[in-house]
Amino acid sequence: MLRRAKPPRPLMHIFRPPIALRPPLLGGGLPGLMPKLRAFGGLPLSEASARPTPDTLGRIGALEVRLACRANEIRQAQKLRYRVFYQEMSAIADATTLIARRDVDPFDAICDHLFVIDHAATARKHKPKVVGTYRLLRQDVAERHGGFYSASEFDVGALIAQHGDKKFVELGRSCVLPPYRNKRTVELLWHGIWAYVLQHRLDVLIGCASLEGTDPDRLALPLSFLHHFARAPEPWRAQALPRRYVEMNRMPKPAIDRKAALHVLPPLIKGYLRLGASIGDGAVVDRQFGTTDVLIILPVAAISARYIEHFGAGADRHAA
Repeated sequence: MLRRAKPPRPLMHIFRPPIALRPPLLGGGLPGLMPKLRAFGGLPLSEASARPTPDTLGRIGALEVRLACRANEIRQAQKLRYRVFYQEMSAIADATTLIARRDVDPFDAICDHLFVIDHAATARKHKPKVVGTYRLLRQDVAERHGGFYSASEFDVGALIAQHGDKKFVELGRSCVLPPYRNKRTVELLWHGIWAYVLQHRLDVLIGCASLEGTDPDRLALPLSFLHHFARAPEPWRAQALPRRYVEMNRMPKPAIDRKAALHVLPPLIKGYLRLGASIGDGAVVDRQFGTTDVLIILPVAAISARYIEHFGAGADRHAA
């Protein structure tokens, strides 16, 4: 599960060289002006994978999930992210973001963009309205460019190097408009993700997920719960970067009210945990977005068969 997996508010076999030795993947950023300009226009880098052709990955009633294939669709997803992260939540916008009224970063130029559209609602020019989105970055693409977004917060290079026979994908920038934060929309998004996983034969999903707020002491209960009850086993445990590491073990295990902790966890994180995900070691405060981030690690092999049967029905028809 897996920029970042920003939660909607009150809602991964071929051997490759060790990624830990590759500075771009450790940097968690795309250098140079061109990626920024291409991302702002909703355009891919010329070296990046070609945009997919239109193909419905799933549909429930008027709602459809598919991958963006045109620049204007990516710009719509950026507008949606702006509405959720900057207008509804507490992200701090710079002047360019305020003027454009879009959430844009260079990773948009190398990622695939999954989105849900509502054919019963129309946006400008009578086009279907984008109501939910996820951003997907495959390891092979990340290796050719600036790396994973989450590498700016967590040591994902060491994690990937330890599992060199696995193919990783990063999930991020997850958001859904308030009226659509329901089971149907979430199931469509996960159906689309599963179709993508099958198509590209991916083994592990990773990404940042967030708790709202930047004061770890105020988040002591959910952070401590994740540390004691959801921390990744040692072979899968990636740590927050030393300069950004925030201790999650803020309460002793016997003092944790598990029911209360689950109640205050963001729905996105609870959803990842139900699928079989675990949490990295240490959190990171993201002051720009007003959040405290944890690392989600979800090997495909850990996903419960009942969930695959539930949201994966028909997804295999999209596999190559």
